[in-house]
Amino acid sequence: MIDENLLLNHGAKRVAYSKGDQLFREGESAVNFYQVASGEIKMNNYNEDGKEFIQGIFSIGQSFGEPPLLARVKYPANAEAISDAEVFQLSKEQFLDLLSSNPKVHLKITETLAKRLYYKAIMVSEISSQEPEHRILRIIDYLKQHVGKVEEKYGYRLDLTRQQLADLTGLRVETVIRATKSLEKKGELQIKKRKVYR
Repeated sequence: MIDENLLLNHGAKRVAYSKGDQLFREGESAVNFYQVASGEIKMNNYNEDGKEFIQGIFSIGQSFGEPPLLARVKYPANAEAISDAEVFQLSKEQFLDLLSSNPKVHLKITETLAKRLYYKAIMVSEISSQEPEHRILRIIDYLKQHVGKVEEKYGYRLDLTRQQLADLTGLRVETVIRATKSLEKKGELQIKKRKVYR
């Protein structure tokens, strides 16, 4: 999202993480801006029973954790490396300086945050009231449109595991498997070599 050279010129550090490493934990103070340079990072919570709920998955070029940084509140979720990853890390002061001196970047960040709010509003509604098949299609369609930017039928490959899809939709893995097979029979998606296409 933000050009790497611009980040580095404003003092960003490129920090390496191994799969499973925590970048920050729920309840900690937000002090840095983060943008993925390689690998993938997830933001998640766990309920009282230890079930994981994934708030989002972020890959190369995507930033995460900005709302608590800008709102001066604590992180509402954990951030964890899904794979070996490198992340640009920029202190809050340096990040704010970057935004104030680059209005186009500031607007892009605002636009990204607005899209995430829209996604959250949709998912809260979906998870609370809709059937599993509908939830799954809604999350896949959101990713297809806003991440993959693909329009043709079966042109978007979902690069999430069944467990990740379950954690994003609040469903059990078994329910995701049954629902995706049912959706394939209805022609809503295709499954090739264990990958979902929409």
